[in-house]
Amino acid sequence: MSKFYLTTPIYYPNARPHVGSAYTTIVCDVIARYKRMCGYDVAFLTGTDEHGEKLRRAAEEGGKSPAEFVAEKRKLFTSLWQSLGIPQYSQENPAGYRFVHTSQNPEHVKSVHWMLRRASEAGCIEKKKYEGRYCIFDERYVSDGTDPVNCDICGRPAELISEENYFFKLHDFEKRLLDLYERQPGFVQPDYRMNEVKSFVKGGLRDISISRKRLKWGIPWPDDPEQVVYVWYDALTSYLTGIGFRGLDEIGPDSDFQKYWMADDAAVVHMIGKDIIRFHAIYWPAFLMAAGLPLPKTIFAHGWIYYEQDKMSKSKGNVVYPEPIVDALDSFGAPGNDALRYYLLRDTPFGQDASFSYDGLVQRYNSDLANGLGNLASRTLAMVLKYCDGTVPDFSDFKKKGGPGWDEGLRWDNFARDVSKHYDTFNLSSALEKIGEVISHYGDQFLTFHQPWKKADNPENRYLIDGVLYIALEAVRAATVLAHPVIPDATQKIWNQLGCEGYLGKLENQRIDQLKWGELKPCSKVSKPEPIFPRLDKAEAVARLQEFAEADRKGHQAAPVKEKTVETPSGEKPAITEQAPAEAAVAPAATPASEKISIEDFAKVEMRVGEIISAEPIPKADKLLKLQVDIGTEVRQVCAGIAEHYQPEQLVGMKVILVTNLQPRKLRGVESNGMIVAASVGERGRPVLATFKEDVPKGAKLR
Repeated sequence: MSKFYLTTPIYYPNARPHVGSAYTTIVCDVIARYKRMCGYDVAFLTGTDEHGEKLRRAAEEGGKSPAEFVAEKRKLFTSLWQSLGIPQYSQENPAGYRFVHTSQNPEHVKSVHWMLRRASEAGCIEKKKYEGRYCIFDERYVSDGTDPVNCDICGRPAELISEENYFFKLHDFEKRLLDLYERQPGFVQPDYRMNEVKSFVKGGLRDISISRKRLKWGIPWPDDPEQVVYVWYDALTSYLTGIGFRGLDEIGPDSDFQKYWMADDAAVVHMIGKDIIRFHAIYWPAFLMAAGLPLPKTIFAHGWIYYEQDKMSKSKGNVVYPEPIVDALDSFGAPGNDALRYYLLRDTPFGQDASFSYDGLVQRYNSDLANGLGNLASRTLAMVLKYCDGTVPDFSDFKKKGGPGWDEGLRWDNFARDVSKHYDTFNLSSALEKIGEVISHYGDQFLTFHQPWKKADNPENRYLIDGVLYIALEAVRAATVLAHPVIPDATQKIWNQLGCEGYLGKLENQRIDQLKWGELKPCSKVSKPEPIFPRLDKAEAVARLQEFAEADRKGHQAAPVKEKTVETPSGEKPAITEQAPAEAAVAPAATPASEKISIEDFAKVEMRVGEIISAEPIPKADKLLKLQVDIGTEVRQVCAGIAEHYQPEQLVGMKVILVTNLQPRKLRGVESNGMIVAASVGERGRPVLATFKEDVPKGAKLR
């Protein structure tokens, strides 16, 4: 049996987990369930990264020890996973997630010490003096930017630190990493993330400090108690600790680590947010190479969840928490956890950013679950009860007589294969879209075309009614099995109503990769359909969702703090990256109405249509992309501060508006000859490029 090991990021428990953290964990739970339903032996890991001066200070301010503080925060995560229908691993439930925590976990300390000793023995670590400004909030040394005092990411004061630390010789791994990316092109997914990683490595790597002398909370350096292991070395190694690693000298041949990490038939996949990709795609493989351990198969970096097109932030009060959503939907009799799981996955093309809204949640629930799967199941079961005495009808006469649609099984098998292909590539949105096509075809089209309710009075139509309802029941069974990884609670209820368990077995044991047409047993009993997805009045449901969210916010409101809390949209630890200047080269689409200019002033601005012919990241400038823009008479190089919102591959071929008569300027050492026009959306000013509905020739002048 092939092995599959899947991990979420190891979450930083400095705040309550929100919908971004939930999204990553739901994705992993769905993939783990799917793989098990394809016969894989699966291990699924999540956990909390409990290292850091920031946690120690927060605990101290609350009058608690760091251990007490992180133990309380840990419960917030496990409680949320439970409310989302994600079970925890136990002997009784080996299919649940495993939970790892760092810093004070003695098994994890052994893992980290073993990794460090192996890297040191390989000559990959050296001790040297370092001086720089250190940001406690982001737990990183800040880059040399325009502000000599404050952190270039969060803006908080950075302390000048001079100390001896242990350094990992990351520079020595440049070629080995680039060789890895060429040899294993699927190592980073989606593909455009791999291009970002390659570009960064090709720009040159610097050795990184992997210890801190001044910290009072964390794993002590082996044989040097004055030093504490740096957070990312600690956190990344927990992927090994979580499946029983303590060092190769303590691992038996039958251990989970041997089974899920070392075995030839094992596949390791890390699911992360895009903000921590460099740590996983550059640091982590280098750490593993230094220790002589196998590398993961794939690192998949997904996008961020926005709230109505705007970044979530506590300071703006727009952070979305899953618990009140589940509670609000449950209050209508709807399966709240399944509804949220479905919406997040269906409306998020995997790898890309997505925008959460209560309106969108209710709309998707009604269209796909209430009017889709729920309606098909209840209609079909009700007709089987009415016209077939509540038993699965016999399909054989319908097939023998060549009833219209008797060969639907062939189409059905194609649907199942297509859904599996999307699951296999983690394209969950497309998998659900394809399942929706199954439901639409057999519900809105097949049943409506045959209208068995109009033919029931004629005994000569018996074969037709039996055949049509058997096909519809098979469609319900197929959709139930295929959607089970995403909406496990609701599909279990449908499975019970179909009465399949007695002869087909438990739903979670159905093999998606072996799903066949015609497995329903004629004459077996079905149950009376109970409403599983009651339709919601959109206005009422949205109002209640907002009401529950506001009550939840007030119930969790903490005392005012001196510092503004900054969170990454995925709930993970902020990336250690050099940020681009705030004045990114994107022009606002409009000036404030109060600042009026004359027509003569406006006429001085020359704007032309340009086509982006290439786009690439600028090393060590996470907000900037370098664009080559063809304006008909020439190609202009332009730097645009849109890297956080657009992938390079999205931009190639796009027609944009370019301000062409600006003085050239340099951004991060790269000359920019023009400015791209964009709208500024939301309070944070998310750039949306201005473009055209019709085809406009390159070089056309705007006026």
